[in-house]
Amino acid sequence: DFQVVRKLITGRLFYPPETMLLRHSKPVRSLLRPTSSLMSTEAIPTSSMPFISPIENSPKSTSKYNPGIPLDTHWLESTNVNHAGLLRRASEISGRRTVKKANQAAWLLRAISCIDLTTLSGDDTQGNVRRLCAKAKNPVRRDIMEKLGVPHDFVTTGAVCVYPARVQDAVEALEGTGIPVASVATGFPSGQIKTEHKLLEIEQCVADGAREIDIVLSRDLVLQGKWDQVYEEVKLFKKACGNAEMKTILATGELATFSNVYKASLVCMMAGADFIKTSTGKEPVNATLPVSLCMLRAIRDYHDKTGFRVGYKPAGGISTAKDALTYLALVKDELGDSWLNNEMFRFGASSLLNDCERQLYHNAFGQYAADYYMPTV
Repeated sequence: DFQVVRKLITGRLFYPPETMLLRHSKPVRSLLRPTSSLMSTEAIPTSSMPFISPIENSPKSTSKYNPGIPLDTHWLESTNVNHAGLLRRASEISGRRTVKKANQAAWLLRAISCIDLTTLSGDDTQGNVRRLCAKAKNPVRRDIMEKLGVPHDFVTTGAVCVYPARVQDAVEALEGTGIPVASVATGFPSGQIKTEHKLLEIEQCVADGAREIDIVLSRDLVLQGKWDQVYEEVKLFKKACGNAEMKTILATGELATFSNVYKASLVCMMAGADFIKTSTGKEPVNATLPVSLCMLRAIRDYHDKTGFRVGYKPAGGISTAKDALTYLALVKDELGDSWLNNEMFRFGASSLLNDCERQLYHNAFGQYAADYYMPTV
């Protein structure tokens, strides 16, 4: 029924009662105790942060723009991550029953609308980028959308993400669609170039038409605990982005500890990041549920303290519809419904779209189609 699916897509996603996705076991409830909280901090008492916090009801949650705040070193120094509690909470998420039928179709369409459809290969050409943009404009086959009772052009991907050299190609291909072009920058993926070169790369991407810039963090500064230098560098990147949205890639697989991930998340948000992103997709370990939980708690803590909302983007290794539903459920639990849209949440992925489309085909026709019937590029 189109009206039901449309309501689910445009309104709030919800769990049907039979799935009981918001019911937590006793070990998870015990995380409410200050001694067992995931993030122990003196700057923000954990006793004031309920486990399920409907942030969308907060009077602070109206501001999406994050201007940043002065670097708060006391906040960083007084915070530690409860490693065991974090892993326990994360382990429960993927084991839950997921949404089914019409609800699942709505969740998957929402997931598709939050994808940064990405190509970051050494053999990218103008033709590859144009085909990717065509897929971004019509991510789900027309016959599937018609069977679901949804207009074929009702959903597009959140953005198209490319290398700096391909920004102009993507901008031309997406002209008039409203779909933004995102570009990686600052010496992606390693970040091992001079700061002045990083700034020039950002400025060129913006000049070429990129509306979103995915910058990479200097992991060497994080590993040495040079938070003041991390802060100043990210502030410079933010200024160079101008009106373009800035996503900061932490490369969490190279940060060694959850404490580093949490503190790096905070520092980037203090410096004005609009999004924090897990990975480049080029590290041996990319997005994981424990790392995502750690970063989402940092976003929640920052919002509680400042009133500024920051988006979240997991990237790398998210390739199945089940993965997408799990991450959406995690964001809903931790941040609330106001983060479940492509202004506040994105997936960095390419193959994810293919599996979501196959699952929608199954929902519509009762059987699965082979991958090659739904090529991404």
